[in-house]
Amino acid sequence: MQTTTIDQLKSQLEDRRERLQEAVTRIGPEEDLLRLLTEVDAALGRVGTDDYGICLVCQGSVEDRDLLANPLLPYCLCDLSAEQQKALEHDLGLARRIQMALLPNPDARSIHWDAHYRYEPAGPVSGDYCDLWTRPGEDGTLYFAMGDVSGKGVAAALLMAHLHAFFHAQPDGRHELGPLVQRANRLLLESTLPTHYATLVVGRANTLGEVEMVNAGHCPPLVWRSG
Repeated sequence: MQTTTIDQLKSQLEDRRERLQEAVTRIGPEEDLLRLLTEVDAALGRVGTDDYGICLVCQGSVEDRDLLANPLLPYCLCDLSAEQQKALEHDLGLARRIQMALLPNPDARSIHWDAHYRYEPAGPVSGDYCDLWTRPGEDGTLYFAMGDVSGKGVAAALLMAHLHAFFHAQPDGRHELGPLVQRANRLLLESTLPTHYATLVVGRANTLGEVEMVNAGHCPPLVWRSG
């Protein structure tokens, strides 16, 4: 395993541990949270050793790309038959096509705004949320959202699709961004496990050239350069 991969895995696990510890402090010592915290601690202790990334069934090495998608993965595909592997690949391929179909036009335009993005998931499916949309009655206004669901793979992709459905199902009329993000937060709290979360930035660019944003724990969303 390359040093870069080990550093990435360690960073993922440390971030996951910090988030789980915060959840334990906030919610309490729930069994699922404590179990996950124990698994993360055990994985952190093995990263960089010969014991980490070894399949519990065949004792072979789990592929780096699979570990990057899930650093707690304890198995490779050794216990799947050829037919099961083919079915799994088909399902992942279908999930990827569905997810890509949810993405907006990469060169979206409204009357006053042009937008461009590039979406490069690390695996077949991703928990990265990227969205652009307009609303009836707000000609020239462009809404946008960027988010990152905890973890990777199918579980994260399901939450990404959940966010997409929420924002596109809002009734007509202008919505204040703060309350809108609060409703999205309540939706995720009510419909997901406490160990899963998402960071999110939602914004609106209007016809006057003004950009309004709400940041819910995401990375700083602006890049400001001289000139």
